[in-house]
Amino acid sequence: MVNQTKISIIGAGSVGAAIAYALMFKKVAAEMLLVDIDTARRDGEVLDMSDGAFYTGTKVKAGSYQEAGQTDIVVITAGVKQREGETRLQLLDRNRRILTSVIDSMKPLNPNLIIILVTNPCDIMTTFAQRVSGLPRSQVFGSGTFLDTQRLRKAVADRIQVSETAVHAYIIGEHGDSQVAAFSSATVGGMPLLDFPVEPRLTIDELSTMADQAKNKAYAIIKAKGATYFGIASVVASICESIVFNQQTIRPVSCYIDKYQTYVSMPCVLGSKGIERILELPLSDEEKAAFESSATKLRELSADTN
Repeated sequence: MVNQTKISIIGAGSVGAAIAYALMFKKVAAEMLLVDIDTARRDGEVLDMSDGAFYTGTKVKAGSYQEAGQTDIVVITAGVKQREGETRLQLLDRNRRILTSVIDSMKPLNPNLIIILVTNPCDIMTTFAQRVSGLPRSQVFGSGTFLDTQRLRKAVADRIQVSETAVHAYIIGEHGDSQVAAFSSATVGGMPLLDFPVEPRLTIDELSTMADQAKNKAYAIIKAKGATYFGIASVVASICESIVFNQQTIRPVSCYIDKYQTYVSMPCVLGSKGIERILELPLSDEEKAAFESSATKLRELSADTN
């Protein structure tokens, strides 16, 4: 049964529309607001999506930025698209200005509002969103490496012929080029991943190749079709579901870690208040060094563009 939660999607482009559609069919919200500076595109998406709403009971409406600021959850996808060959961090300055304008236009904000950042570069945009909004850090976080993690888990599951849900492996750090696959803590069926009985045996080199492919998959999709949106839509719908129904699920999202003084991805417990706990994974010395390097990079970039 649909509850009374209201969710706003800022940005009615391909990513925002896909997220809204995924939320609608998972019956996460009673009402969804689509908001976009391009009102014609926004209204068109609302009309189209409303044709499918009879199945779910979710009301899909066009809304303003100020209306969005008073809802329960805001998902921000607004920003310029990543160009072919462009890294997420190269998007930084262009999307920072857009993000600041969006959040300022939403004020005054519902003090219990939860903001989820999808706009890239995700970690740094999340840092800016928290600063501009003034909301607690537990209520502002990014989709982070959740999708990267799912891509890796699928590759591993296909290789060893088990369900994806049986693979417990995380990609942490930046949602981008310096992300880290935490294989030292990865398990399948309660046993270390590298010890899983499969022929030929898994090797760290093979796993590293899978991690690189997961990291670069977005670039391949962008080259082929111009944007990625189905995967991230599923991920964001899962995050919202965890919050709305207080599921206490563990997801690798971009969260603020005091130790590193930056937003960076690590597994978190998600519930009705947003991020309820951050779980710092046990890492090998090599993984720890790589994660610290990734966090340092993000902290410095956030400071340089403050």
